[in-house]
Amino acid sequence: MLSITYLSSATRLMSLDQLVAMLTRFRARNVERELTGLLLYSGGNIVQTIEGPDDAVLTTYAAIAADRRHRGIIEVFRDQVDGRSFPDWSMGFRNLGDPVDLDGFNDFLHAATADPPHGQDHVRVMLRVFKRTNRG
Repeated sequence: MLSITYLSSATRLMSLDQLVAMLTRFRARNVERELTGLLLYSGGNIVQTIEGPDDAVLTTYAAIAADRRHRGIIEVFRDQVDGRSFPDWSMGFRNLGDPVDLDGFNDFLHAATADPPHGQDHVRVMLRVFKRTNRG
């Protein structure tokens, strides 16, 4: 099983209604492809993890990379895993709101993109905390 986590920036800010409509389509597709994961969105900044069968993850990630709704994709992890981190989430989602209102969010994005090994540690911690405190 493959897990990929990436960061990107939306080319245009999306409203909550737009995000929910998009997720509704993606969740149905993810169920068909046996994919799980999560999507964090804040002020146009995106952190997403997709996990599942290798071919399904690679096909989906290729489509994500080609999607013109975002840019600046930085792949943080590509790991073979024995089990899912988000087994019950066809795509867990959290709109984190305006990053200006979130202590440390801009620092997190800067560290994750400026210093990859340091950034990877930040991303792993953030994903663990999110999983523990939220239920898809």
